Amino acid sequence: MHSTIIRILIFSFCGLGLTGCNSFEKPVSPFSMTNELVVITVEYTDNFYIDDEGNFSGITYDLVHEFAAEIGLEIRFVVKPEVESALTALQKHQAHFAIGLDIPEEQASRFVLGPVYLHTHHQIAFNAKNAEPQDIQKLIGKQIEVPNGSTHEKQLQKIKLEIPELSWSAVTLSSEALLAKLDRGDIAYTVADSLHIKKANHFYPRVKGAFELDSSVSRWIFPKFTEKLLLDKVNMFFERIIHEGVLGQLLDSYNGQYHQLSPGDIYFFKKKIQSKLPGLKSYFLQAERLTDIDWRLLAALAYQESHWNPQAKSPTGVRGMMMLTRETARRMKVKNPTESRQNIVAGARYLKLLKDKLPESVLEPDRTWMALAAYNQGYGRIIDARALAKRFNLNPDLWIDLKKTLPLLNKEHYSNTIQYGHARGDEAVTLTNSVRAYYEILKNVAAEDS
Repeated sequence: MHSTIIRILIFSFCGLGLTGCNSFEKPVSPFSMTNELVVITVEYTDNFYIDDEGNFSGITYDLVHEFAAEIGLEIRFVVKPEVESALTALQKHQAHFAIGLDIPEEQASRFVLGPVYLHTHHQIAFNAKNAEPQDIQKLIGKQIEVPNGSTHEKQLQKIKLEIPELSWSAVTLSSEALLAKLDRGDIAYTVADSLHIKKANHFYPRVKGAFELDSSVSRWIFPKFTEKLLLDKVNMFFERIIHEGVLGQLLDSYNGQYHQLSPGDIYFFKKKIQSKLPGLKSYFLQAERLTDIDWRLLAALAYQESHWNPQAKSPTGVRGMMMLTRETARRMKVKNPTESRQNIVAGARYLKLLKDKLPESVLEPDRTWMALAAYNQGYGRIIDARALAKRFNLNPDLWIDLKKTLPLLNKEHYSNTIQYGHARGDEAVTLTNSVRAYYEILKNVAAEDS
């Protein structure tokens, strides 16, 4: 999220044998008298995790970060090994609130529950080389691994009360790591939320979701006698981010692209990464140096446009790796549109031009997504989509809102009332989401190779 306040983040893994935990055994200072927000979470939670650079990330983390910026406090996270120890510490007021916990129903009355911001469906994940299990009975005697102390382990414990034969191993790995093991065939099953399974399928094509175990909601959890001042600020914060579209924007930034590609799309893209990308990578890197646009995003755009075919040509005369129109090729001074280096660099420069043309109020990553849509349908279509967004009291600076108005350009009822008229706005949305999905796959491949 966007913030100009610099905060110091201190992460303490209490309960894991590390030092410095005694200082957290006493209650925190009241919210009205503190200069830091103390937040408890657990080590393995789906929406609060360590990213490829070793930093904490996830929807829940970004929300807390945004809230702390809004109220002008630093953040200190206390990471517990399991839900029970986190809830016990919270009940003793050793934090102002907890995140990433799926609180048992029977314990809900001991705490104050914040607004729901995310609904999660938990599924059994399996390897597609094997038969899909139809019910929980099929898992008896099978190798199942789940993150230790996680919500998923709690779900299995609840099921075991009715099916004592069910067994599993609780391991010190995240859901992402277990889905990677599942893809390799090192384990038979795991439990993960449906979105993580969908995301994993972009990187691990053999990972599939079977039946649903349960569903849960994500919300912040507060001690029973939390100050009204803090609860009021939290409620006002969620009302604001919902009204302004910030919450939807955040959810889209993590989830928006993971419903676009089919398994076949992913399979053929990965084959092309091995066979064609090595010979083109230097051109994309050169384009990155010239435009400061991530070469992997440019490669994703080129694949979406031409499947990395330098001879690609449409019936309308759009040509080359980046499928440049005659006018764009002329404007970018391309002498030979079928020459890969020229075409890639020109396409990158054109995308940069579109990004720079957008109003300053459009921030990243929305700026890039809108530029991609403009690359597909022209900058005028972004002007029209922004005008419609304003007409419907949406935020024209957010991609999540332009995704709603761009398809309206295809409808006569709206196209007759805008500046540039009819356009295939739905195609711009499809292209942008597809490029985002390919981009995520390339980032993951690059991380594995580094």
